[in-house]
Amino acid sequence: MSPKRPTILITGGAGYIGSHAMLAASAHGFEPFAFDNLSEGHAWAVKKGSLIKGDLSDPKSLKAAFKKVKPTAVMHFASHCYVGESVTDPAKYYRDNLTNAMNLFQAMREAKVWFFILSSTCATYGDPVQVPMSETHPQDPVNPYGDSKLMLEKILTWYEKAYGLKSTFLRYFNAAGADAQGRTGEVHDPETHLIPLVLDAAAGKRSHITVFGTDYPTPDGTCIRDYIHVTDLAEAHFQALELMMHRNKGDAFNLGTGRGYSVKELIAEAEKVTGRKVPVVLGPRRAGDPPQLVADNRKASEVLKWAPIHSELTNILETAWAWHQKKTGSKKKR
Repeated sequence: MSPKRPTILITGGAGYIGSHAMLAASAHGFEPFAFDNLSEGHAWAVKKGSLIKGDLSDPKSLKAAFKKVKPTAVMHFASHCYVGESVTDPAKYYRDNLTNAMNLFQAMREAKVWFFILSSTCATYGDPVQVPMSETHPQDPVNPYGDSKLMLEKILTWYEKAYGLKSTFLRYFNAAGADAQGRTGEVHDPETHLIPLVLDAAAGKRSHITVFGTDYPTPDGTCIRDYIHVTDLAEAHFQALELMMHRNKGDAFNLGTGRGYSVKELIAEAEKVTGRKVPVVLGPRRAGDPPQLVADNRKASEVLKWAPIHSELTNILETAWAWHQKKTGSKKKR
């Protein structure tokens, strides 16, 4: 009889990044359990481990989940992440991203689970005062989404001091791509992320892609972003968990490649990968879009011994395109 594997609870484990973390958890020797209300996630995305349908707003369902799973640690992906929506509906973001997360922290304390990985964001930094951005960059969010994540970081810093709940904050730049084996990928409704929108335009599912702003102080006038493959992102969570459990204390890390691509560069590469033309319409700048967001990832490289090995832009687009074709085909079959 094989020894029992340690368990891990992954909130939002049926979502885009969470479902990739479920795959990584299994590869790292954990028995993963997704805790998800399926409001934005999908039951089919849980390809490894088990799905527990529940809501962070319900302390009873959380308590039952902890009693069933008895997790070694918790990874938290269950949150809203649309910058624009957070500006128009901040109550939703502070309620779901902040208040509901505190129910999770309470359940962890009651179950005596002391290791936590927070899915955070470079949006906690706000507008860049230097590029690339390191973990010591000032944190001054310019929208409620980033603010809600920064509040969680502050709360968890105090929780570690007061209660011994150790937390590591992983500040993502632009998650992209899909599982190389085609097991899961990006499905949002509505879709707001640039790469899926570009691929929709390449596939003829939308008439065009709008480039918002061509007069930024960048080489080609369009915004520059740091794209990280979701598989590299998921892998970093387990390297961070291993380090945190070994050190018995939390930390914070940027997760990005350190290399930025402009919107025009991304569209040109997407045309090469897909072999199709991407119709483009030029539009005005959007409020709150900084010219550049690029990670300084040296800390993750040196401390976590982590490297974004899948995050070359061509590979990101190839895996995203393969997933795009697969999900489109599956819809046609249904």
